[in-house]
Amino acid sequence: MANEFSLPLYEKIYCKNTIQRALDVTLLFLLVLLLVYRLFSLKNHGFPWLLAFVCESWFTFIWVLVVSSKWSPVEYKTYPENLEKRFPDLPNIDMFVTTADPVLEPPIITVNTILSLLAVDYPADKLACYVSDDACSPLTFYSLVEASKFAKLWVPFCKKYKIQVRAPFRYFLGDSEPLNTAANSEFKQDCLKIKAEYELLIQKIEEAARKSVPCDLTGELAAFDNVERHNHPTIIKIILEHKEILPDAVPNLVYISREKRPKQPHHYKAGAMNVLARVSGVMTNAPFMLNVDCDMFVNNPQVVRHAMCQLLGSKSERETAFVQYRQVFYDGSRDDFYGNQFVVFLKYMCRGVAGTQGSYYMGTGCFHRRKVIYGLWPDDAENEAQNHTFFDEFGNSEAFISSTAQALKGNKGFPNNLSNSLEAAYQVASCSYEYGTSWGTKCGWIYGSKAEDALTGLTIHKKGWKSTLHNPEPPAFMGCAPSGGPEAMTQQKRWATGLLEILVGKNNPIIATLTAKLQFRMCLAYLWPQVWGLRSIPELCYAALPAYCILTDSHFLPKVRKYL
Repeated sequence: MANEFSLPLYEKIYCKNTIQRALDVTLLFLLVLLLVYRLFSLKNHGFPWLLAFVCESWFTFIWVLVVSSKWSPVEYKTYPENLEKRFPDLPNIDMFVTTADPVLEPPIITVNTILSLLAVDYPADKLACYVSDDACSPLTFYSLVEASKFAKLWVPFCKKYKIQVRAPFRYFLGDSEPLNTAANSEFKQDCLKIKAEYELLIQKIEEAARKSVPCDLTGELAAFDNVERHNHPTIIKIILEHKEILPDAVPNLVYISREKRPKQPHHYKAGAMNVLARVSGVMTNAPFMLNVDCDMFVNNPQVVRHAMCQLLGSKSERETAFVQYRQVFYDGSRDDFYGNQFVVFLKYMCRGVAGTQGSYYMGTGCFHRRKVIYGLWPDDAENEAQNHTFFDEFGNSEAFISSTAQALKGNKGFPNNLSNSLEAAYQVASCSYEYGTSWGTKCGWIYGSKAEDALTGLTIHKKGWKSTLHNPEPPAFMGCAPSGGPEAMTQQKRWATGLLEILVGKNNPIIATLTAKLQFRMCLAYLWPQVWGLRSIPELCYAALPAYCILTDSHFLPKVRKYL
């Protein structure tokens, strides 16, 4: 027994980068020499020289941020085979999927993401999947209901044959095979049967999508009759519920469309995530939560076990507030003309940032401790959350306050009849519930920026929490990148705007370092993306300098003949 408790769950590996460090420092030294030369010769030159000095000062500042962020890259190796030996009673996980537009995010993509989550290698009775539909679309709900029927075939099939890729649309492309590749007739028959059922599912969803009204708004769909996208009551539907543990059980599946009213602020994705946190809190209250976008399917069926290795195996909870997985895209162009896949950022910068106070929170593919999302500080977590006056900040639902008390103590969640929690779930999903509470300011996903993920991650780190970045093989999640320039520009404009809002707001990382517990190098790591939107100004000015100098017969570079 003693040997089992000593089995490692993960290890932190520091990457050697001596040559890269030397090159980075050399380049920084050359930039500083250039600035010194500019400064001492500034009085002998005109405007172009001054503008070049200002631009090059900015470039040097950016390079300092880059060098600091890349300085100490780390990687993590997990041992999921040891997980149940150390923790026979695995904790519950609540999985959140968000979608907001059935046109831009077709239901078949959302369905594949949900099917891949329901089929992960983890006890089904320990999982619950909550889907937030901010469009209040009957098509999305109809698609989920049909997908739940298919899931009862797909999930047992995946687990029986140890299928690696558990998103059906990727599996049936023909480039995936089960781990036991013996060509037995039983597998072939089952595979053909499942494929036929999946094609039927696609057909049903596509036929519904072509109609102005996807189906008869009767029965369970009656709640969608005469609703408007931005003006409707809360709709919560329990699509799947396992009331007893069976070998081929499928995890719980709950549909949520939060209440929206024209004059009420809804706070976009952050508001939807907070509703998911509260509804799941009164229904299943798992101590850990996974959030993914509707287009990020599970590519590694062991991903939950990998994450639990880090969340349960750390010596102190403050070491792993959340576990972030790198974003990998399956449909990006090979040359990536528009930079939609952020290869440099994800592959190089993020590994270095992980060696400071931990990874950024990227908004998808992330496992959270519920108590951290609820606003707990590391010191309170280690003292088992004795400060019960904190509960007053969570709203007036007695059921939710009770579940919050259990969550802050780190309890493993509670077995609950989901139907018995519906009344409380409707209460905490109303658009007026957050009035007079700390939701969006001190707890939950934080409001105040279009980049709510970056702001929430910064808020967690400034309390003193740390995080980890994990890049298993095969990749944990895969998603789709914007296909063209306009889509990429729209997305990047939103990110740049949101990051700039953080920089100029009260949650500025410099203020967090001076007044809270954000480490200095983590502050620099946050500044690097937050000044992203400003970088175009000095870059454009510097690029225009040669043309300006030609037109005005001036120069911003030293003349060669001066030194001959």
